[in-house]
Amino acid sequence: MSAANDTVLTEIARDPHGRRDGRRLNIALVSETWPPEINGVANTLHHWVGGLLERGHRIQITRPRQHAGERPISEGEIEERLVHSMPLPGYHDLRFGLPAPRVLHREWAHFTPDLVYIATEGPLGGSALRIARRMRIPAVTGFHTRFDFYSRHYRLGWLEPAIRTVLRRFHNRSIATLVPTRELAEMLARHGFHNPRVVSRGVNARLFTPERRDAAMRATWGVTETTPVALYVGRLAPEKNIDLAIRAYRAMQVRKPELRFVLVGSGPDEQRLKRDNPDLIFAGPQVGENLARHYASGDIFLFPSLSETFGNVVIEAMASGLGIVAFDYAAGREHLRHGENGLLATREDASSFIQHAVTLAENPALLGRLRPPARATAAALDWPHVTDLLENLMYEYARPANLPAQENRHALV
Repeated sequence: MSAANDTVLTEIARDPHGRRDGRRLNIALVSETWPPEINGVANTLHHWVGGLLERGHRIQITRPRQHAGERPISEGEIEERLVHSMPLPGYHDLRFGLPAPRVLHREWAHFTPDLVYIATEGPLGGSALRIARRMRIPAVTGFHTRFDFYSRHYRLGWLEPAIRTVLRRFHNRSIATLVPTRELAEMLARHGFHNPRVVSRGVNARLFTPERRDAAMRATWGVTETTPVALYVGRLAPEKNIDLAIRAYRAMQVRKPELRFVLVGSGPDEQRLKRDNPDLIFAGPQVGENLARHYASGDIFLFPSLSETFGNVVIEAMASGLGIVAFDYAAGREHLRHGENGLLATREDASSFIQHAVTLAENPALLGRLRPPARATAAALDWPHVTDLLENLMYEYARPANLPAQENRHALV
């Protein structure tokens, strides 16, 4: 994925096209995560950067070095700066960036950003926010991950209010906080976060499509074309509530003994889940066309998480034409209509989630009715539309053209 992604970005950078009327912006992006890391944040940022490059903007990415031999790309309108990193506790395949104030100050003095977008709240993001304020560069932050809610799943629930306070202090030092849903914007506003702005998420409906259904792949799972397959895609981690998906699957099995459950992803819970559920199919992490084939080759998508800011996998499953069971929350709340293009369980009601999963497993006619509308809904959520919204916000908050930094109307001191 890394090589393919870099090729796409550098090709766009060499030949930008389709830029709307308006000045070209210098945008500095700071993030602790980036492809080939597999998560919703990295996926979203990659699409955002590609879309902004297509519109003719210049992008400088500052992120942690992911491995010792990694080299930054710097071609055309995109350049990278890599900083020192350490593995994230409990997620040794992910790394967080160490503070880099001198690097950021030096690079931004040369790059002269019109706007800084800080996607993550770690040490690197914190130093980026401090330097942006010192240099009087408008800084927008992103609320991509519910770190406050995650604490519940690591026996640290008592820290949730304190973590939220830290997050609020961080984001309120920026001029706006981008969030993926209206629900999250309203929740953050109730908790004292200033100026949350909604930029939804998109999906590549040409990649994720029912047409990628693969009989040969299903055969490796030990099923025929008519055997229903339940699917989960995401990290195998405590905050993802995967045990509920397994409970739902066991209840579905009572009605459909031939049903199989495929889990796509990896994470700290993987070995425990394999040990306790040897009959499940663990497909490992997948990307690109392989991921799209896994989606399309399933039938029922179980999404039990209550810790997401959005949940990109939901709209990928919708684009792939699956019957979806999710909570009335995040992407499910934003894009699913119960009984029309999916089934929505009452938030935090596990019995409701399980019952909806059983209903879908034993009612193929209902499953057949839900799948085409799910695909149609997702097909309208294309990334270019999302990039239009993002670009408009970038213009709104960027340093005004030909105005010295100290006169910037959004400057923070």
